[in-house]
Amino acid sequence: MSSTGKTLALGDRANGYSLEEIEARLESGKGISGVCKTDLPTPSLLLDLDLFEANVETMARHAASRSIGMRPHSKTHKCPEVARHQMAAGALGISTATVSEAETMAQAGISGLLITSEIADPNKFQRLVRLTRRHPDTMAVVDHPWQAEQMNDAAVEGGVQLNIMLDIDPANRRTGIEAGEPALRLARDVDRLSNLNLRGVHCYCGKSSHVHGFEERRRHSRESMAAPLETFSRMRQEGLPVEIFSGCSTGTYNIDSEIEGITEMQAGSYVFMDLDYRRIGGRGGEVYDDFHPALTVLSTVTSRNLSSQATLDAGLKAFSTDRAFGPRPVGIEGAGFRWGGDEHGILTLEAAGADVRLGDKLEFHPPHCDPTVNLYDRIYCTRGDQVVEVWPILARGHR
Repeated sequence: MSSTGKTLALGDRANGYSLEEIEARLESGKGISGVCKTDLPTPSLLLDLDLFEANVETMARHAASRSIGMRPHSKTHKCPEVARHQMAAGALGISTATVSEAETMAQAGISGLLITSEIADPNKFQRLVRLTRRHPDTMAVVDHPWQAEQMNDAAVEGGVQLNIMLDIDPANRRTGIEAGEPALRLARDVDRLSNLNLRGVHCYCGKSSHVHGFEERRRHSRESMAAPLETFSRMRQEGLPVEIFSGCSTGTYNIDSEIEGITEMQAGSYVFMDLDYRRIGGRGGEVYDDFHPALTVLSTVTSRNLSSQATLDAGLKAFSTDRAFGPRPVGIEGAGFRWGGDEHGILTLEAAGADVRLGDKLEFHPPHCDPTVNLYDRIYCTRGDQVVEVWPILARGHR
């Protein structure tokens, strides 16, 4: 994919062209028209643009109706083109999980960046300083005085002011300082350091996001956020310069947005959705269907010698494997899936009446969208069966 990261619009049929040839023609302006899903190499990552755009609009409309800001998390997509759609829909900025994700988004012209994972090594402190010099509204999180002191030293040396969010633990026991006095002491420490600007609180409760059942999820989130929000209020009462309380997931977007004190949402998976989120249940039923499943993986049936199964060219290297369940085929009721190895998946057909043939191309909903996306270099964007754009996943991997 071009290092420019620009959107590539597909022109003529791709039959007979390698990916490199397709991209070279696109870069030259010649174009390749009429490319369908069936023309693509497999496994490939697909995005239904109609469903994706509806998801972006649904979340933007909800945020506007609650007068709450959106800083969607790019760890879901790692793709500047997706971020541009979110910004165009009114997002304040974009959250990133890593310094390298933030660098990639900044290079693509995305502003209002919040790095939501702690950093603790000199390499990344220096990169944060350089990034902030180019994009002064960049924010990073700390949960320990040592991090704050190291950031301040780097900022003094680099001649910049770093914007800092305090990461408060909502009982995830992953990162974050304890709410109450420990967080207040750290906030005072940050505020005293010469080259750090204390901006607010980052508090993301991943445990709440996948609690099954809407009412139980609401109870869990409200309980988890109570102490961090009380701490945020005490910071304001002390006169500390905190204005932002950032958190909220796709699973709690319609819960946390109703909690007084939360100023912005970081929900990310809503743009794509996955099987894990579909299972948690919505406000009105057993299936969480507030957003459409827009992301699929395209695979080819490569072996069909057993009546009870079909072997696919998409296995452990094509889908996330961090869930207890595998991908699900689109439009084949009763079919199951089991892993067959690095490059193989097994579609089990004992309970399915579908006529699956050798060479068929099938789409699958992934178990977990974030780590699935990270396996691919590009997203093929479709309308119906037509491939209309290719978006590079420029922020994948670690740098």
